[in-house]
Amino acid sequence: MRYPDLRSFLAAGRTELAKGPICLILIEDEVEVDSTIRHHLAAGFRKLVVFAAPDLRLPDDTAAKVTRVDHDMLGDSALEAVVNGCITAAPGVWMYYCYNAEYLFHPFSEHRTVGEMIAFNVEERRDTILTYVVDLYAGDLWKHPNAVSIEDAHLDKSGYYALARMDRANQPMERQLDFFGGLRWRFEEHIPAPRRKIDRVALFKAKPGLKLRADHTFSDPEYNTYSCPWHHNLTAAICSFRTAKALKRNPGSTFDIQTFKWHNSAPFDWHSQQLLDLGLMEPGQWF
Repeated sequence: MRYPDLRSFLAAGRTELAKGPICLILIEDEVEVDSTIRHHLAAGFRKLVVFAAPDLRLPDDTAAKVTRVDHDMLGDSALEAVVNGCITAAPGVWMYYCYNAEYLFHPFSEHRTVGEMIAFNVEERRDTILTYVVDLYAGDLWKHPNAVSIEDAHLDKSGYYALARMDRANQPMERQLDFFGGLRWRFEEHIPAPRRKIDRVALFKAKPGLKLRADHTFSDPEYNTYSCPWHHNLTAAICSFRTAKALKRNPGSTFDIQTFKWHNSAPFDWHSQQLLDLGLMEPGQWF
């Protein structure tokens, strides 16, 4: 099914978004669109909805498996328009959002589905799953000048940290932290301060009145917490080429970066165990 604009899709939202978990893929360019869709099809989502410019062409076999919505994801407030529109259209449904060239991994994702993870999380009385955006980058920028390569993907194996998230009165917010690391930390001079965080509540249960904000936090403070009060909860990771793409595309940074590799780089195995071993996500009580 294809919709000509966001408004017509949301008008049909009660049908299209009736059952979750639903994956919303926000397409900003043509880089690794097919691999992003195929990865999330395999993850176990009930429905994939792809938001992309009208002139983007999908392979026929991929297009047949997703719902397509023509929408410019490079426009102002495009993220909030899509996600908040879907929240309003489908309260009570679990959703996940990501961009192209981003890949969700969760604990034991090779043999457990997203639906199984959400079912466990619901038993823990949680309506969100915190995800960390783990930067991926090509090891050889001469061969891959856009910094994207599935076969030559690397990630930082250390250099991640968290700071207390402060409220307007400059007091620490309960069970909320700002997480940093990866390329946004190493090349922070090229990244605006509000975009340096790597935490994103990308998996959540929609509810009436809930709003996603431009900084990937929600209007409900509890949705922004990393765990419940009584113990640690599971987390997931979004392995993403998005920052590397932007740094090499931006004229202000591309000539300053000859390589993203450093002494703490490691080849990415495309396996959840590597992310667990590096502490980039955790299973909580889910064994």
